[in-house]
Amino acid sequence: MMHANIEGKAYNGSPVLGAISLEIAAGETVAILGPSGIGKSTLLRIVAGIDGDFRGTVQRPDRMAIVFQEPTLLPWRSVLQNLTLLHPDCSAETARAMLDRVGIGDKAGLFPGQLSLGQQRRLALARAFVGDPEFLVMDEPFVSLDAGTADTMLALTETLIAEKRPAMLFVTHSRAEADRLATRVFTLGGTPATLLND
Repeated sequence: MMHANIEGKAYNGSPVLGAISLEIAAGETVAILGPSGIGKSTLLRIVAGIDGDFRGTVQRPDRMAIVFQEPTLLPWRSVLQNLTLLHPDCSAETARAMLDRVGIGDKAGLFPGQLSLGQQRRLALARAFVGDPEFLVMDEPFVSLDAGTADTMLALTETLIAEKRPAMLFVTHSRAEADRLATRVFTLGGTPATLLND
């Protein structure tokens, strides 16, 4: 489903990532742990196709979604439009059903700035899953949430993953989150950083 064969990545001549080979099958979640600054987000951007300045190759499905640390919503569009504009084939009815699914169906006419952080994260999750992604990338999506909200979001994510079964790359600082969501867990470490079996 997704295959990355990264030979290396450098910034200003300084190696950041070493040789990394990673495959993720449909329905499988791979979690990447590691300290801040080690290169987790760099790896994620390469795998997601955001950063093309690296040595190696990445093969990924066309139908892909990304959930970032920050919700990255369209502030000038309604909650409903944040789904339908990104996914033109998604009807308003389908979008409303997904908003109901993540618990913010009653917020469809509001703007992102009128939502709490937890509700914005729900919207970002809805936007990712409403397109039925074959490959899903999540970059610390529960960071800065209180423990109760984070647990609710984890449970919701678990349910949606089980229903949609995308191949998923999940980057986190939390061992507990990794153990809860992932089929396989790796740690990114070393200089330059490589994947270590956890």
